[in-house]
Amino acid sequence: MPRRSSWLFALVLALAVAGLLPAAARPAAAAAPADSTQVCALYCDTLDPSRAAQETFPVPDAGANGRVVRLHVDDADGMAWASIDNGQPNDSVWLDRSWDGGATWDGLLGKAWIPSTWAGTRTLMYNLYDPTHHRRAVLRACGDSQGVSCTSWAHLNVCAAACDGSGSAPGDTQPVPATTLNGRTIALHMDSSGMAWGTISGGTAGDEIWLDRSWDEGASWPDGSSKGRTSTPAGATGTRTGRYNTDDPQGRLYGGAVRACGRAVEGQNGSCTAWARPAASPAAGAADALMYSYDPNTAYWPSSWWNSAVALATVIDYMRQTGDTRYLWIVDRTYQVDRVSFPAGARSSDPIDGDFISRATDDAEWWALAWVDAYDLTHDQKYLNEAATIATYVNGLWDTGTCGGGVWWDRERTYKNAVTNGLYVRLTASLHNRIPGDTAWLSRATTAWTWYQNSGLINSSGLVNDGLTNACTNNGQTVWSYNQGLAIGAAVEMWRATGSSADLATARRLADAAIASPSLVSAGVLTESCDTPTPTCDDNGKQFKGVFMRYLQDLDSATGNAYHSFAATQAATVWPTRDSLNHLPERWTGTGPRDWRTEASALSALLAGS
Repeated sequence: MPRRSSWLFALVLALAVAGLLPAAARPAAAAAPADSTQVCALYCDTLDPSRAAQETFPVPDAGANGRVVRLHVDDADGMAWASIDNGQPNDSVWLDRSWDGGATWDGLLGKAWIPSTWAGTRTLMYNLYDPTHHRRAVLRACGDSQGVSCTSWAHLNVCAAACDGSGSAPGDTQPVPATTLNGRTIALHMDSSGMAWGTISGGTAGDEIWLDRSWDEGASWPDGSSKGRTSTPAGATGTRTGRYNTDDPQGRLYGGAVRACGRAVEGQNGSCTAWARPAASPAAGAADALMYSYDPNTAYWPSSWWNSAVALATVIDYMRQTGDTRYLWIVDRTYQVDRVSFPAGARSSDPIDGDFISRATDDAEWWALAWVDAYDLTHDQKYLNEAATIATYVNGLWDTGTCGGGVWWDRERTYKNAVTNGLYVRLTASLHNRIPGDTAWLSRATTAWTWYQNSGLINSSGLVNDGLTNACTNNGQTVWSYNQGLAIGAAVEMWRATGSSADLATARRLADAAIASPSLVSAGVLTESCDTPTPTCDDNGKQFKGVFMRYLQDLDSATGNAYHSFAATQAATVWPTRDSLNHLPERWTGTGPRDWRTEASALSALLAGS
C-alpha cells in the first residue's frame, strides 16, 4: 500500500507544534503506567521518524474497517514507530511496548490522531532496547478506527548468526557444571557462535528441559523464561532444547546470559545450572563483560571519569587488535555526549569544563590519549583535534619555575608527579607522530622527556616513584605499575618520534626493572602493592596494572616480542580466574573484587598476552 510522503508528515508535525491544528489532531502521549519512564539509548524515546537510519516492516500490517496499521522498525538505531493509513479524522495510532515478551505492556505510547483533511498519521519513535537497565523490549503498532486492532509483536525471537530455535555451529562446550535432579543430569551447552541449548539425560518420558535467558547477567529474566521447553518423548531417557542466542547484536545488550533448567516427571521440583555468558575468545568474553557497564545514555562507565577514559581506550585496543568492531558506536557516542561541560558530581567530583578538561590535569590527559587511540582506529580527524585541544591546555600547566620543568598535577599547582608527566610525554610525542610536518609538539615532547629522565622520578633501581618533594627530589612514595607503564610508553613513543636507540633502551631498562622487582611482580605475576596480601585497591588502583600491560605490549611490538612471554603468563593466569559471567578479579591470581575497572585492567593483559 502507498506510504505517506515524509514532507507531508513533517508538515503535519510542524503545524501541530505551532498550535495550528485542533487539539484532537495533534500527536499526544497518552497517560502511561508509573513505571514506563522514558528510555534512552542512542536516542531517547520520541525521536522523529524522519531521523531513522532505516525502515523495515518485520510483521504484517493490521487494521480494521479498511485502515492500515503498520509497524516500522529502525534496527540500526533500535527504535520503532507506528502509522495508520486509509483512515479518517480522529482515527488514532500508538505503540505498545512490552519488557516481558508480550505478557504485559506499557500502552498508548506516542498516541496520535489523524488531523482534519488527512488520511493518516504516525507516532514518534520509541526504543526497543534499554541498555542502561539491561532490558529488551518487543513493540507492536495499534490503531483505533471504531475498533482496535494491533500488529503482532516485533522481534520476539533474537536473530544473530541464526534465529532462536534454529541454526547450528561447530563446538559443544559446557561453560558451567551440570546440575542433577533425581538421578537426571541437566547440562548447559554452547557452540562457537554463542548459541546455547540445554540437555537432560538419565531420566524417563515426561522429564522436561528448557533455557532461561537474561539480559542483566541473571538478575532477572522477564522475557526469557522457558525457552525451548521440551519433554522427553516416550521410550527415551533424555532430550534437548533448540539453540538460542545468548546476545542480541542489534540491542547493544552485553549482559546476555543463559542457564539450563529441568524438571523430573515425578514430583514438582526442578533444578537449574548456574548462569553463563559466552566467550568466543578470552578477550571477547572480557570485552563483553566490560561493555555491560557502559551506559549509552550518559556515554561513560558510571562514577569514574578518568577510569572511563582508560576503559574506552581499552575497548578501542580490543577493536584494533581483533577487528571486532561491534563496539565502534561507543567511540562517537562518548565523544558527542561527554565533550560538553558538566557540573561537579555529574561525571567527576570536579566540574568538567568541556573538551574533557577539568582541574585534574592527568584526568584530561587520559582522555586525550583515548582520543589519539580513537583516531588510530577510525582515522577521523576530529579525534586527533580533540587530543590536541586537551594537550594545548595541559601545556599551559608546564613551567620551569619549580623543579626546572614539568607539568603540574592540578590547576592549584600543588604537585609535580610521575603520572601527569608520563602522560604528557606520551601525548605530545603521539601528536607529533600523527601530525604531518609538526615541529611544535616534537619540541615539547623532547623537552618534557629530557626533564622527566633527569627529574629524579626514576630511582636508582629503574623504578618510577609517585612524584617529587617540595625540594624537587624523589619522594620515595609507592611504585605504582601504571607510572612504570606510562614511562615505558613515553619512551617507546619518543623512539618513534626521534628514532633514537637510547629511547628504546630506556624503555627496556624500565620494563626489565619492573619485571625483576618484587614490589611489582610476585611469582611471575604482575601484582600491585594494594593487591597483596589482601586486595584493597581503590577504584583508581584497580586499573593500574592494565595501563602497565598496554604499554608493555607497545614495547613488545617494538622489540620483536621480547616481552611476550611475560605478557602471556599474565593472560594465562588471569583468564582461568573468571566466573561463569567472565568477570575478572583485581588480583590476577583470582582474589579481590570484580567490577568494570578490574575487567578493563585484565582485558589489557589478555590483549597483550594473546
